[in-house]
Parts: sequence; structure tokens; C-alpha cells
Amino acid sequence: MPIPIVNSIASWFLKKRFHQIELFLKYPNEVQNELLLNLIDIAKDTEIGRQYDFASIKNYKTFAERVPIKNYDGWQDVIERSRRGESNIFWPSPIKWFAKSSGTTRAKSKFIPVSTESLEDCHYAASKDLLCMYLNNNEDSQLFTGKSLRLGGSKELYKENGTVFGDLSAILIDNMPFWAEFSSTPSSKVSLMSDWEHKMQAIVNETINENVTSLAGVPSWMLVLLNNVLESTGKQSLHDIWPNLEVYFHGGVSFSPYIDQYKKILPKKSFKYYEIYNASEGFFAIQDQNNSSELLLMLDYGIFYEFIPMDIYATSEEKAIPLNEVKLNQNYAVIITTNAGLWRYKIGDTIRFTSLSPYRIKVSGRTKHHINVFGEELIIENAEHALKKVCKRTNAEIVDFTAAPIFMEGKEKGAHEWLIEFKTPPSDIHYFNELFDNALKSLNSDYEAKRYNNITLNKPKINIARTHLFHDWLKQNDKLGGQHKVPRLSNTRDYMDDLLKLNS
Repeated sequence: MPIPIVNSIASWFLKKRFHQIELFLKYPNEVQNELLLNLIDIAKDTEIGRQYDFASIKNYKTFAERVPIKNYDGWQDVIERSRRGESNIFWPSPIKWFAKSSGTTRAKSKFIPVSTESLEDCHYAASKDLLCMYLNNNEDSQLFTGKSLRLGGSKELYKENGTVFGDLSAILIDNMPFWAEFSSTPSSKVSLMSDWEHKMQAIVNETINENVTSLAGVPSWMLVLLNNVLESTGKQSLHDIWPNLEVYFHGGVSFSPYIDQYKKILPKKSFKYYEIYNASEGFFAIQDQNNSSELLLMLDYGIFYEFIPMDIYATSEEKAIPLNEVKLNQNYAVIITTNAGLWRYKIGDTIRFTSLSPYRIKVSGRTKHHINVFGEELIIENAEHALKKVCKRTNAEIVDFTAAPIFMEGKEKGAHEWLIEFKTPPSDIHYFNELFDNALKSLNSDYEAKRYNNITLNKPKINIARTHLFHDWLKQNDKLGGQHKVPRLSNTRDYMDDLLKLNS
């Protein structure tokens, strides 16, 4: 079939979906309430459904009163049972896949259930909707005259007790419908390669002679790949390699640290960037306007949303509210109930609403301090546990610390910079750093992946803080006493740069 005909058919098919989207734009709360009652009815005969008597729940109020809010630690035991092959625990259809992501206090890695329903009605539906939004806003697009260069995870899928686990991207690629395989590059075989260095060169070899019209992937990983493409071809601009390249679909980490670097290698003013908000637990929001930083909350993917105002999060007054009670420009922790059997689950993200008609959001951060500039999802528990282990090994004592990213510059990889005030310093800071790096790898599988052969992250950089540095900084900023403290982990360099100046 000639490519122009494929382009026309695909565009027509995807634009039809826009009429369904208009339904939840017009009746958002009705769509969400109907979705919740449907999920409850489907799961009423599961173990969780019987425990909370889903059969008698007829409205949101009863659901919220009866079913507790939990994070992954609260779900870990039943998820492990499901991974071992037990069925009908929290969702009636068999759970064949588990998306592996970075862990929590109790576990190095999380294993998020992925049902057939969530695969089809959430993840794949969202991929099609993303294209639908883009085509609706760019009617002269030639997206389907070429291929999408997709960059997934670097791990294979692993079978265990009849179930499969691995990166979400690997699960999606492995189950991808034929139309997506036909319009994508590299091949699934290359996409699922586990050795990142060999995979990187294989992607370059497969894609440089393709007609690539779009890019899709996490900004940090994608930037490494694109710099390799330029280095391999000797070109300065990606448009010299792929002249029809028109859009980059990105998500997973904040794009703001990378935008200037992307504009250097993609200098056409007409080139577009479209952001998505997804996680192993589901696909939540899509940029629905050109040149916008706001994301449309998608309300018909089998996910019911609740929100906890951050000013009462983790307090005795903590209480979730439904969508129809949210307010503009207030930070909320996101709670989801899904068609993969997660019930009132804390995903750990915070968002704020920029519009209530329709419901548009911006991702504002995490419920805990973290660094996730490169997709490493380093949380405070990882850092504190690693430092405790290393201090014990080196007989060191720590007063305080903070950490921030070193952003990628050109071909230079990113890293984490640490500023540590010791009460008793280690005898060899380089040995301390080596142990610390290895401890973080052992505690966080995503950090371990990004550090593999320095492919995205270089070794941590540790600065020794002078005595009383953190005290002096707090005093200088009128923050002594009470609950004030320097954030341990930050996605920006604001605190770090300020402290380093004071430390010099």
C-alpha cells in the first residue's frame, strides 16, 4: 500500500477517536464515577472485592470510607502472591505481566501489575490518543510517511512462575500491535536488546538510513542516542540525517534541563515537542495543544483518580478528594484505582491543576524528595540507607548532606553531586565514593541501569562541606529552628549552587 494512502487511513482512524475524547471533556465527573462503579463491579468477586464487600458499594462515598489508601509497601505482599501465580486476588483476569521499576523502603524494585485491560485500554489507547491529539493540532503533518524512532528500556523480559517481568517499555514492545511495529524503528529485536552499549550502536545502524519523522522516549536516554547518531554520521543537526523529522514525544523525567540541548541539535523552529505523563502504573495525561506545558488528564483509560492536598499529606488530617473537588494551582498527591487491580494506590507523584475545564495539569514533583532527572528515581530512603552502610564500613560520621544533578552538557554525561558535612570524615574519600556508588546500585535498580558503564550517569561527585556549613546556610536564610532543613535531594541545583558558594 502506498505511504500516502497509509497516512490518510491512519489519520482518519485516529481522528475518529477525538469524538470520544470530547465526551469526557464535556462530562468529566460523570465519566469518572461510571468508570469507578464499573471497576468495582468487575472486581467484586476477587479476594480484595470480597474483603471490602464491593458488591454493596454503590457510590464513591462508600468506596472512600471502606477501602484504605496504600502505597506499594501496602500492596507488596499480595502482588508477590500474584507474581507466584495466584489469581483473582485483586483483579479477575489473569495478570501475566509485571512492570519492574525502582523500589521503596522495603524492596529494591517494585513489580507493578499490568493486566490485559490496562495494556489495551490504557497504555496502547494512550499511544493512539497521543497521535490523535498531535494530528488534530497539525493537519499538515506527514508523520505517517515515515517511522517513529522509539527508545525503550534496556532490559529483557524475564519469565518466573508463569508470569513475566521487565521494563514497562519492554512489555509494551513485546506485545505491540502490528501497526505499531510497521511504523516504528528500530526493530523489536534491537529494541529489546539487554546490553545497552551494543543496543545503542545497533539502533544507530538501523535508523540512520530510515525516514524518521518522530522520536519517542525519555529525554536523558534519547539525548545519549541522538548524540551518538550525530557522532556516527559526522553531522551537526539531526535534520541533516532525517529531513522529515517533525516531533519528539517525551516523558518520564522533567524536560526543562534538556530543552536547550535538544534545540541545538534540532534547530528548525517548526519542530514540535509533545509531553506525556505516564508510569508503570498507567498512562495519565497528554499534551493536547501545540507549544504548551499543560497536560490533559485522560479520564477514560480505566483509571479512577483521587487527590490528597499536599498541605495535609502524611498528617492525621490526610484525606483524598475526587476530581470534582480539586482547585487550581494547589499541589496534590495522586491516588489511582486501576483496571490492573490497584485500589486507592499512592503513585508518589504530585501535580497541580492549571485548568478545570477541561482538567489540565502540570507534574509538580514527588511526594518525597528525590532526584529523577535521568530516570533514576533516587529517593531519600536510598540515599540515607546507602550512606549509613558506607559510614559503617569506613568509620565515618555524617552531620548533614544534600545532593543535586549535574546536567548533561553536549557529550558529557550527567551525574549526581553530593555535599556532605562530616563529623568524622573517612580516611579516603575516593574509597568512600566507590562504596557509596555501589551501595546506591544495590538499593535502586533504575540508578543501577543508568550507571551501567557510565552510559547515562557518571560516578557521583562528592564535596566535603566545611564545619557548620548547613547551619550557616539556614541562619543566612532565616530558617534556623523548627522544621526547617536543607532538602536532602533536589531535581534542581538551586540549593547546591548556593551552598557551594558558601562553602568556598
